[in-house]
Amino acid sequence: MLVEAYEFFDLNIIPSTQKYFETEAHKKITKNLKFNISQGGIFALIGMVGSGKTTLLNRLDQEIEQEGKIIVSRCLSTDKKRVNVSMLFTALFHDLGKNTKNFKFSAAAEKRERDLVKALKSKNKPIVLFIDEAHDLHGQTLIALKRLVELVSASGCVLTIILAGHPKLMNSLSTSTMEEINARLEIVSLDGSIGDNDKFIRWWFENSIKKKPLKISEYISEEAIKYLAQELLTPLQVIFYLKLSLKLAYDTGEKPITLDIVKQVMHPDLKSIQAKLARNGYQEAAVCELFNASKKEVRDFFAGKGSKDRNIEFNQKLHKLNI
Repeated sequence: MLVEAYEFFDLNIIPSTQKYFETEAHKKITKNLKFNISQGGIFALIGMVGSGKTTLLNRLDQEIEQEGKIIVSRCLSTDKKRVNVSMLFTALFHDLGKNTKNFKFSAAAEKRERDLVKALKSKNKPIVLFIDEAHDLHGQTLIALKRLVELVSASGCVLTIILAGHPKLMNSLSTSTMEEINARLEIVSLDGSIGDNDKFIRWWFENSIKKKPLKISEYISEEAIKYLAQELLTPLQVIFYLKLSLKLAYDTGEKPITLDIVKQVMHPDLKSIQAKLARNGYQEAAVCELFNASKKEVRDFFAGKGSKDRNIEFNQKLHKLNI
């Protein structure tokens, strides 16, 4: 269906490698992160679901590797809840050992720390460890990372940890139990760089339209652009609803995409509390933990049911999180 919709509008499908809309805010974040990486420490890149954290991280990774001044390491484990410090040592050693014959390291505590410092000194370069989806890391793992950065720094080497996660990560780090790491960590928010959806929508069409000269009005009306820009928050949302709009326009044989088509595909609960929590990294299990409540209590709250006292309590907790 989507392919036929693209053909109907005579649009190119943008390859994933080209799907990067860089704003001035993105450029500043990238510039500052690259500087911070050369200095060492722990930094958290925070952004709601679909804000472009992973995309920015990938671009940063590519730029640093191309420059060749810093060693790049990544935690590739997909189940971050199970990631522990031993697995992160494995990631560091794996990337340190690239292009090195007979590179060996120990998995035993104490020996592995000494092997890491020895390897960093032999490379004589800073190293950065990227950890995406870091909001799922256990608190003890985060504290262990802080201590590792301090150990490497005391040995005269430079290790930087870049944590990328939803606002849930920032809220978790702000608790009293995480004070040990929070005081030594710098937060970099990506949410301030999103919101220019009008330009993003035009950029998307400019990169998709085959016909030249470009006339975006032949593909989508100004009213539809303005509505999408106002109602949506992240680039991921914009692309999702643009594709739905393209498919509906194809099904009905309409050109350009009108305001009516856009309104028809828009989900009615887009601005619900549940949707806002999900965008901030709080799925049902995390909400239950946050509220200290059962699944039934949480579902009743979302449905506008439940006891008055519990609903007041839940709203107070949401208020503290700025949700």
